[in-house]
Amino acid sequence: MDFGFTDADDGFRAEARGWLLEHGEAGQDRRVWERTLGKSGWIGLGWPESGYGNRSATLTQQVAWAEEYARSSAPPRSGHIGENLLAPTLIAHGTDEQKSRFLPAIAAGDELWCQGYSEPGAGSDLAGVRTVAVREGDGYRISGQKIWTSLAHEADWCFVLARTEAGSRRHHGLSFLLVPMDQPGRIEVRPIRQLTGTNEFNEVFFDGALARGEHLVGGEGGGWSVAMSLLGFERGVSTLAQQVGFARELGRVVEAAVASGAVLDPVVRDRLVRQWAELRTMRWNALRTLGRAGDAGAPSVAKLLWGGWHQRLGELAMSVRGAAAAVGPVDWSPSAAYELDVLQHLFLFSRADTIYGGSDQVQRTIIAERVLGLPREPKGVV
Repeated sequence: MDFGFTDADDGFRAEARGWLLEHGEAGQDRRVWERTLGKSGWIGLGWPESGYGNRSATLTQQVAWAEEYARSSAPPRSGHIGENLLAPTLIAHGTDEQKSRFLPAIAAGDELWCQGYSEPGAGSDLAGVRTVAVREGDGYRISGQKIWTSLAHEADWCFVLARTEAGSRRHHGLSFLLVPMDQPGRIEVRPIRQLTGTNEFNEVFFDGALARGEHLVGGEGGGWSVAMSLLGFERGVSTLAQQVGFARELGRVVEAAVASGAVLDPVVRDRLVRQWAELRTMRWNALRTLGRAGDAGAPSVAKLLWGGWHQRLGELAMSVRGAAAAVGPVDWSPSAAYELDVLQHLFLFSRADTIYGGSDQVQRTIIAERVLGLPREPKGVV
């Protein structure tokens, strides 16, 4: 099928595999890969505007690109937060100067972003923000703490939701600020070591960090509407690419079940078939809702579906291997970092699937209030 991409892009899969063999997946090498993508115009396909170094693509073309990227086993992306969250938000709410300053750098893969939303003690309650930003000259001084900040240790910039109105509560008095991460002594990033032994999540401490006034998006006090708009971009075409990865993981679990003989158990076979059928259902649901505007419950339904599905897959991956699932791929010693095989990593990492990105409880509340019209859940005073 011809999607209008150039002949030079036909070798993308080979280029991706060759790059992985040469560079691996370390943070700095992933930055090089972002620039490789940007050089060919592969960043920003889904933006509602072009002309920033990105190329235009229809929704069908975006789906084709995302799925082919996943199938090619191309390197993990470091730039997806800037490309898929911040950029559409700037196009919707930013000034011309802000778009001209930040979008070309994102499209080129030159600047990486992280998201400063979650805070300790607030759980999934985004309106519970305590980080403050105080006016100083033509900018703001930011103090507070963010947590579970993905890829903050690699990011050049962070978009931060902070309270700019003293004494304000809940979603009032919040502002959306773009903050450079290179501020020694004013911004500290502490990696969070997870069950898997990896640390892509971080704590970020702001101690008088500076944000320039021209980097305020949506006006002072307009942060809540900007933040909600950004969350609306969080799920879309990338969901279909995610499902390609899920299918690959399911295939590994099936192979493990065959190798261990667990597939002879009819209960195990039933669980494997159920996982396959639910994955197909998620795909058709994603295609059904793709590009649809104004469906408040669609993102929450999608998150509930894939979070629980992926977690059950991790549990099944351990079940089909029996006692062997508890044994690592190399000998363990107290002085060395432990290692996991891919299915053990799947099991441990997927424990968080029903929490991050909005917990299952939060997603059900959104569906209850915004779709079913049930009474709103009482909120505590912050």
